[in-house]
Amino acid sequence: MDYSTKVTDALAGALDGELSADDISAKLETPKTDAQGDLAFPAFTLAKQLHQAPQQIAADIVAKIDQTGFEKVEAMGPYVNFFFDKSLFSAETLEAVLTEGADYGQNDRGDGGNVPIDMSSPNIAKPMSMGHLRSTVIGNSLANILAKNGYHPIKDNHLGDWGTQFGKLIVGYKKWGSEEDVKKDPINKLVEYYVRFHKEDVEHPELDDEAREWFRKLEAGDQEAHDLWAWFREESLKEFEGVYDKLGVTFDTYNGEAFYNDKLQEVVDLLKSDNLLQESQGAQVVDLEKYDMNPAMILKSDGATLYMTRDIATALYRDRTYHPAMNMYVVGSEQSYYFKQVKAVLEEMGIPSADKLVHVPFGLITVNGKKLSTRSGRIILLNDVLDDSVAMAKKQIAEKNPDLPNKEEVAKQVGVGAIVFGDLKNDRMNNIDFNLEDQLKFEGETGPYVQYAHARAESILRKAGDVEISANDNQISDPEAWDIIKELADFPRVVELALDEFEPSDIAKFSLRLAKAFNKYYAHSKILADDAERPARLALVKSVSIMLKESLRILGVQAPDEM
Repeated sequence: MDYSTKVTDALAGALDGELSADDISAKLETPKTDAQGDLAFPAFTLAKQLHQAPQQIAADIVAKIDQTGFEKVEAMGPYVNFFFDKSLFSAETLEAVLTEGADYGQNDRGDGGNVPIDMSSPNIAKPMSMGHLRSTVIGNSLANILAKNGYHPIKDNHLGDWGTQFGKLIVGYKKWGSEEDVKKDPINKLVEYYVRFHKEDVEHPELDDEAREWFRKLEAGDQEAHDLWAWFREESLKEFEGVYDKLGVTFDTYNGEAFYNDKLQEVVDLLKSDNLLQESQGAQVVDLEKYDMNPAMILKSDGATLYMTRDIATALYRDRTYHPAMNMYVVGSEQSYYFKQVKAVLEEMGIPSADKLVHVPFGLITVNGKKLSTRSGRIILLNDVLDDSVAMAKKQIAEKNPDLPNKEEVAKQVGVGAIVFGDLKNDRMNNIDFNLEDQLKFEGETGPYVQYAHARAESILRKAGDVEISANDNQISDPEAWDIIKELADFPRVVELALDEFEPSDIAKFSLRLAKAFNKYYAHSKILADDAERPARLALVKSVSIMLKESLRILGVQAPDEM
C-alpha cells in the first residue's frame, strides 16, 4: 500500500473538493520527529480559501476523516498528522519488496518511449580526463532511471571526432611526431603534439593557417589527411573503451560528429526552403529575436559549418530514427544558452521532437579548485584516478579484512564505485572539488559506506544459515525497524522523483538514508535472536540488501556481498 496515496485519498474525502488530489499530495510533508507522525498536511495553506484559523481547519479535517488503516490521525496546531498502522504497513512493505525483488519501484510511466541520451562524448586524440567523468556517470545513471520508469534509453556517445583540432593535430604530428612514437603511446603522444601546437602558435600564428589548410584537405577527402584522422580515431577509441570498461559503462551507438558530415547540406537546404536563413556579415544565421536570443550561426562567412549545424543534423537524425519521447543532452551547464538556441531553431524548422529536447546541465568538476584543460596541459587522467582509487581500496580492504576472498575484484568494485558515487551523491548543478581520499572513506556519505551496509546485510543472512524467508506476515514491533520500513516504502516515489528532476542524487541520497537507518538498526537490535520475530527481522535485512543493491545499480555502482 502506498501510504501517501492513502493519506491523499483520506484528505480528499474530508476536504470535499476544496483541493485536487495532486494539490493535496504536493503539500504533504514528512514531520521532523516520529512523535509528530509519519506524514503531515499543513492546514494553514487553506486558511485564506476557507476564511478560518488553521488550527480550526486541522481540527475539522480530523473530525471528518476516515481513519481506517491508520494507527491514529491527530490535529497538532495547524497540521493534520497521520500515524501509520506500523504492523500492517511493515508487513505490506516487506511483502512488496520481497515479492518484486529488484523490480520493486519499477513503473511504466515511459510506456517504452525512446530516449536518446547524448552523453560522455570525449574528443578523439585527447585522453579522458576527470572533466569527462560527470557527463559519463550522470548520463549512465539517467539511462537506468529512465529504464526504471518504463522508458527505452539509447546511450549515444557523440564523439568529438571532427573539427579544426584535427588540422592542428596533423600539423603537430607532421612537425614533431613519428609513427613509431604514436604506436608506442598513442594518446599521450597525440596530446603532447596538441599542447605543443598551442604553445608554439603564440609566437608562430602561421601554424593556425597550416592547421586550417589540413582540415580543409580532410573535409575535401584528401587521402593522407583521412588516413591520419582514421588512425587517431581508432587509437583513441581503444583507450576510451578501457576507461568505460572500468566504469562499467556501455553505449548503444558511437555516432560522432563525422557521422553527420553527409547530413549537413540537408540542414542548410531545409533552412533555406523555409526562408529561415539570413545573411549577417557574410555568415548565414537563423534570427531568434522572437525567442529573445542572439541569432544562431549556421554557416561561417567562408561557408564552413559549426557545432550548431551538426547538432541540428543530429537532432533531425534522432527524430527520424527514434521518434523520441525525449531527446536528452547531458552536457555541462555552460552550454545551457546554446541548447536553448538549438531547441529554438528546431522549433522554427517544425521538427516534431523539438519540444522534447531536454538539456540536463551539471556543474564543474575541479581538482584543488582548478578547472581542467587539455589545451593548457593541465589535465588529470580519469584512467589514472580510477587506478589510484582501486589501489587505495585494495590497501584499505587488506587492513580491514585480510582473509577476504576475491580481494582484487572487491577492490575494483569499491574503488570505482567510490568515484562514481562521489560524483552522483551531489546535486548535479553543484560544482565539485574532487578529493579521492574523502570519497574512499568507509564512514560518512560515501559509496563504500553504502556498499559496506549491503555487505553487512548479506553477512547477517549468511550467518542465519539456510532459512527460508517468507514474503508474508512479516510484522515487526521493533521501533528501530520503523525508519527502515519507511525508507523502503518511499523508494517508488524516489524513482519517479529522480526522473522528474533528472537527478541521480535522489537515488544516492536514498541509499545513504537506508544504509544509515540499517546500521542504526544493526547496532540496537539482536537480529539473529531466536524468538518469534526472527523471520520478520531476517525478511527486513533481506529487503535492505535488495534495495541497497538496486539503488547502487541505478547509480552504476556494484554491490559486493563481502567486504
